[in-house]
Amino acid sequence: MNTPRDEELWKLAKKRANFQRGLVTYFVINAFLWAIWWITIGKHGYNREMPWPLWVMLGWGIGLVFQYMEAYGGNRQNLIDKEYEKLKKQKENNSL
Repeated sequence: MNTPRDEELWKLAKKRANFQRGLVTYFVINAFLWAIWWITIGKHGYNREMPWPLWVMLGWGIGLVFQYMEAYGGNRQNLIDKEYEKLKKQKENNSL
């Protein structure tokens, strides 16, 4: 039995699946970069104070935060609607 799918939920599911896949990729690639860094400091002994994989993790991590917010934090319109409802209830409670 084929039921029609809700397009909004389908888009949200795709965003969440993409985020999860990106998170796994983030950890795998960064583990590889840290391994390269660890191997190279043994031979050369330089740059021990500030490991370069930190820059990759920071930049990519910021992108992942935005992707997480889009997938799990709700879109802007939903946040506006929630805030409006909250203010509306506050106004109703104060007028009683």
